Amino acid sequence: MAAPPRYPYTFSRRGRDRLPRTQPLAGRVIAVTGAGRGIGRAVAARLAAAGAAVAIGDIDAELAAETADAIGARPGGRLLGLSLDVTDTHSFADFLRTVETRLGPIDVLINNAGIMWVGPFEEEPEEAALRQFDVNVHGVLRGMKLVIPGMRKRGRGHVVNIASAASKVAPPGEATYAATKHAIHGYSTAVRAELRGTGVHVSLVMPGVVDTELAVGTATGPTRRLTTDQVADAVLDVVLRPRFEVFIPRQVAALTRLAALLPGRARDALHHLLVPDQLAALSDRSVRAAYEQRTRTARHPEG
Repeated sequence: MAAPPRYPYTFSRRGRDRLPRTQPLAGRVIAVTGAGRGIGRAVAARLAAAGAAVAIGDIDAELAAETADAIGARPGGRLLGLSLDVTDTHSFADFLRTVETRLGPIDVLINNAGIMWVGPFEEEPEEAALRQFDVNVHGVLRGMKLVIPGMRKRGRGHVVNIASAASKVAPPGEATYAATKHAIHGYSTAVRAELRGTGVHVSLVMPGVVDTELAVGTATGPTRRLTTDQVADAVLDVVLRPRFEVFIPRQVAALTRLAALLPGRARDALHHLLVPDQLAALSDRSVRAAYEQRTRTARHPEG
């Protein structure tokens, strides 16, 4: 299989405008979880514009279909909106089967669905903690276990896990969320080692704070709040040029490496300086009430 064309890490507006014509992902089938809104929606739009056949999975089936239509799906087209509950193995398996039946073998799975609770660790409801692990960790594991065997048989494939800079740092107020993202980093590292030489790639995309409902009311620290388009650009780039770790912005990679080399006190000082304190930032918990209620009871993962 010929190597895909290489594109820069960040796409200019002019470069984005060229993508629908150049179609660098033509012929590829890509499934995206939690793609009804937020990061997942932006990723699906960017990959579809680059020529991929894209399946949008979301627990809200109506939202998934509406998103597919908004991105440009047409009857018999190559963009699907499908029901998907990443916390249910049967739902995930049915989603993947439907994608392969209607679009063909899956070349790339983007595990994007995720939720976050913010507040003092001792005040976090047990339901919220369990729900984060079920969506953020077991949802990703489920997808990898279901899709990778087929990829390994074909000798090619790619799983991209949308993690977070919280895979490497742990902001105050995000204890459980950071724990779930650390878990995904460790799991992905081990699975990648098992897949060495098989032709199946595993990647981690680790953005800072992104302007989505998931991050409402939170602080960014010294960095700017990212847009979903910036994350989508990075995902397109890693699909075209697979590698394991992708930080957004790139400077986060250098900072995490520096922190690993520093003695304890210096490392703590750097963490205090650069990692946002979400407990201090969230002075009004009501701004997150609607989102957290929805993710606990309506079961609509947001990524």
